[in-house]
Amino acid sequence: MFTVQGKRESLRVGGFTLLEIMLAVAILGLMSLAIFRFVQANMTALRLSSDTAARDSQYDGLRDLLTSEWQSLSPMRARLIGEPFKLNDRERDVITWICSAGPGLLTRYAPGEFIVALRLQPENEKSDRLDLGLLRKPKDASDIGERHETWVPLVKNVSSLQISYFNPGLNTWIDRWSNASQLPWLVKVTVGRADSPVPWEAIIPLKRTPY
Repeated sequence: MFTVQGKRESLRVGGFTLLEIMLAVAILGLMSLAIFRFVQANMTALRLSSDTAARDSQYDGLRDLLTSEWQSLSPMRARLIGEPFKLNDRERDVITWICSAGPGLLTRYAPGEFIVALRLQPENEKSDRLDLGLLRKPKDASDIGERHETWVPLVKNVSSLQISYFNPGLNTWIDRWSNASQLPWLVKVTVGRADSPVPWEAIIPLKRTPY
């Protein structure tokens, strides 16, 4: 037969004190916070990795585009010319060539031939950011102004553009190509990236296709 004191002792043994409950809640809270921070850190890492991959894919696409276009050029018709320029100690080189509809124009149906320039251009009139892209203009346009020019940005927010040409006669790289009747063997394109201290560089062979 249980006494009143025995019932109180059995209740005290079988239950939890307020301190124990508060301690358990605190432990669960710390575990939840740790799990949240772990998931948040992984999500941030995945987002940064995805952004980096997207930016890198732009340069991969640029290399493929230039390779496809320049290897299809005819030396006599293309009249490829490269000029070195600087603005505020930043390389802003320009390379121009003549082509018909195709990768260089980013269109399949443009009639006639066009003068195409790979160059840097401000994002807009009020921006200091530079975009790398193609400036296109009909070769036989009577109007030499900007009315017939179209601008196609390829890579946003770059800091510089440096283009070098391999001269087999000199067996060295030069910063200017003025022989419009002959294509260089190699063209090296170096782009300063605003999102990375390491510039992007591609060496594109132009002598792969025999003429």
